Amino acid sequence: MNKYDLSVIGGGPAGYVAAERAGERGLRVLLAEARHLGGVCLNEGCVPSKTMLHSAKLYHQTVHAESYGVRVADCTFDFAPLQERKTRIIETLRKGISGLMKKNNVQVVNEHARLLPDRQVAVGDEVYTADHVLIATGSSPARPPIPGMDLPGVVDSTGILETRERPRSVVVIGGGVIGCEFACFFGSIGVPVTVIEMLPEICPAIDAELARSLRQELEKKNIQFHVGARVEKITETSVEFVVGEDRQAVDRDVVLIATGRTPNVAGIGLEAWGVESGPRGIPVDDRCATHVPGVWAAGDVTGKVWLAHAASRMGEVIVNNITGRQDRMRYDAVPGVIYTQPEVAVTGCTAAEAEARGHTVRTARWPMTANGRFLAEHESDRGVCKVIVDADSGALLGVHMLGAACSEMIFGAAALIEMEARDVEIADLVFPHPTVSEVIRDAVLNAK
Repeated sequence: MNKYDLSVIGGGPAGYVAAERAGERGLRVLLAEARHLGGVCLNEGCVPSKTMLHSAKLYHQTVHAESYGVRVADCTFDFAPLQERKTRIIETLRKGISGLMKKNNVQVVNEHARLLPDRQVAVGDEVYTADHVLIATGSSPARPPIPGMDLPGVVDSTGILETRERPRSVVVIGGGVIGCEFACFFGSIGVPVTVIEMLPEICPAIDAELARSLRQELEKKNIQFHVGARVEKITETSVEFVVGEDRQAVDRDVVLIATGRTPNVAGIGLEAWGVESGPRGIPVDDRCATHVPGVWAAGDVTGKVWLAHAASRMGEVIVNNITGRQDRMRYDAVPGVIYTQPEVAVTGCTAAEAEARGHTVRTARWPMTANGRFLAEHESDRGVCKVIVDADSGALLGVHMLGAACSEMIFGAAALIEMEARDVEIADLVFPHPTVSEVIRDAVLNAK
């Protein structure tokens, strides 16, 4: 029987979570994934890059451990065991997802899927029909039109993960999240890194103050930044760029192209069903429905929020609507993290965004160096917690953090924003002491 309640195209965080939830509720589910379950996040993005970043952090901490009374001689960084560990983690998590699909009776087919006329879906050589189709085909690294892109040693965010030996130097083209994370990785293990960013500041999607502070902290790790710079070409030995009227060149070994990602909308037959798409992806409403009844889209392919956890939530929203529970996707409090060292974690509005929405705001900051736990564990690091509060109601609108372990705290700030918590209510909460999480409460109190 080739008839399903839900056909899912793409086995990444949007697709496999939606398939799991739908299977839990008794739907007949087909999941088509041409490569590996887990999508980019597990196989070529979040998980492998964070595995590498953790190793680099341990190395950096060991090299600088003398400040804490720990002396280590002859500390070295070895790529071979790192790559073995990375592969082992990926394979373990793939097996876990495969087990969840079996547990929830999801039919997984490891073939490319495409939409056919008459609302049919071809997966490999088989043709299926379904009441609902979820398109969750993700995204791919963007390829800017820079001469020299095809030279040896020029890689994207997928290729850089396969690094087997320490490069002499790394040039990163693009100072966004991906570029900064890999710059931090190589800088932390002692490789000279140059980051070339076209915009006036790195990580333009986050609070401008935090972006500037992050750049200053990363510069301590042998990373040089050129902002407001346009790359002209890549040669076999250098990267040539322009800052204003000043033409410059930097020697290179490895070049990482980290200029963003593009939605995967080609080759899946969207036109056969009349599904709209463009350079920014597939348009969807707040239920993650396209304009074609019964066709849904989630994750990077929608161009909404380029985050795995947002993609998973979008998948859940879709299944809820399919199974009779009205639900919608809310984006205001979706947390975002940059896994550099120090980390950046944000949720909610910036002050400018809040004011653009009509709020009168109060802004307050609390330095990480005023926190006992942070001082005990971070000898020379700096950080800050910045909060945005509505001046009239006292409602928390945004939390922006720079510092170690911010990624593990930001969910709490997101929950406070989702619950529309006010400053007086947050003041009544008891935070454990000593923890770095206390900076959230301290910053809110400072805004009163």
